[in-house]
Amino acid sequence: MAIKKHKKRGCASRLIVIILVLAVAAGGVFAGLVVSDCAHVKLKTESVTVKVENGDGILTMADKLYNEGVIKYPIMFKLASRDAKYAGGVVPGDLVIKNGMSYKDILEQLCTERSGRTLTIPEGFEQRQIEARLVENGFCTAEEFEAAAKDDYGYDFLKDLPDRQYRLEGYLFPDTYKIPEGATAHDIINMMLSAFDSHLTGEMRDRIGTGDVRGLSLDQIITLASIIERETDGETERAKVASVFYNRIDKKMRLQSCATVQYILGERKAVLSVADTKIQSPYNTYQNNGLPAGPIANPGIESIKAALWPESTDYLYFVLTTSGDHVFSKTYEEHLAAMNSAESAVRVETEGAQ
Repeated sequence: MAIKKHKKRGCASRLIVIILVLAVAAGGVFAGLVVSDCAHVKLKTESVTVKVENGDGILTMADKLYNEGVIKYPIMFKLASRDAKYAGGVVPGDLVIKNGMSYKDILEQLCTERSGRTLTIPEGFEQRQIEARLVENGFCTAEEFEAAAKDDYGYDFLKDLPDRQYRLEGYLFPDTYKIPEGATAHDIINMMLSAFDSHLTGEMRDRIGTGDVRGLSLDQIITLASIIERETDGETERAKVASVFYNRIDKKMRLQSCATVQYILGERKAVLSVADTKIQSPYNTYQNNGLPAGPIANPGIESIKAALWPESTDYLYFVLTTSGDHVFSKTYEEHLAAMNSAESAVRVETEGAQ
């Protein structure tokens, strides 16, 4: 009797093994079908750009693509990556993913040296300057850029923006990009918008709209950051310059930023005239209270941080000296003295208006 029981137990074990093998095989076939036929990206926009950092591996990229909403099945992506041709690993740089691409298409690009040309957008460049640089370097025509600037890119930070001539001003993130061959004006703009989105951390997003930044919206923060960017190149002065503008806002004083008038003029005059400061425009902070109608340039991350985390000071004025630094003052009398003693490199010819 004991021997018969042992045989039954052996037959049952073999049956379980066979079932498991068949299940695994069926699962593999199913996974293969999903990867080859079903796993395609479904984007809200025509394309999305993902930054591939040094040290990123395929598994890391699978999670990054999933977290950024590019792929829906990270496990299927990892299964597809087991193909021997992806053994060389990922290549750092900007990865442009277009709607409808398969997971294998993405892996192919991810693990292949991407040809293209380098494009540098300096901090503080205006949208019209970015357009000019792209046209000058043969990436697109002016008509193509202007048409692409009107496209819908699906980013939350672009929703509900007021109607203005340069709609994307402030959000075309300044950086050095490697533009893939065949990239359209839409693709390039999307790369810049994607970079902006990725640089805006959760901590930064949480701070927007709080009492610490006077309840300013994201668009207002970027507007202020763009003024800070244009007013100073000093790494250590940005947060102090921000404090001056916040203090003036608190006291209901006009910002009187030369940079906002230069934006209206379309040129960066070293010295503004009285007539310049009296131009009627929603961007003229000499004539209007509060912030201008929108950003006046595309700020870098440090200027955005300064707008979010200004220094705590009592300063209401600053003046640029010939050395490139600023002298900060608490009163208008101190400011006049600073202007006279520092030989300001950029001086507005006012009639003593405060």
